[in-house]
Amino acid sequence: MSACNLNDKTCKPCEGGVAPMSSEDLTVMLPRVEGWQLSDNQKTIRKDFSFKDFYHTMAFVNAVAWIANQEGHHPDMEVGYNYCHVTFMTHAIDGLSENDFICAAKIDQL
Repeated sequence: MSACNLNDKTCKPCEGGVAPMSSEDLTVMLPRVEGWQLSDNQKTIRKDFSFKDFYHTMAFVNAVAWIANQEGHHPDMEVGYNYCHVTFMTHAIDGLSENDFICAAKIDQL
């Protein structure tokens, strides 16, 4: 895994045919996206965001959608009045890829 800043990277299309990140790679990558949690099965990363009201929650959701469309890599989001839970997984490989961490890092900049 490259040590350069994840925010400076761009997602690469993933059509499958490659292995998900190994446990060793995940051990290196996870600390680079503060507050994101690795699922027990090591197939997803998730972060829970809280906001003071619905307006700020929706502004965040729209910003995440913009990033996702720019990167061509889309999270699952659970949204309520003052929260948004964001989960990334590279579905084509049924696990995590560098794309998930690139998008997580960009969302953290919001």
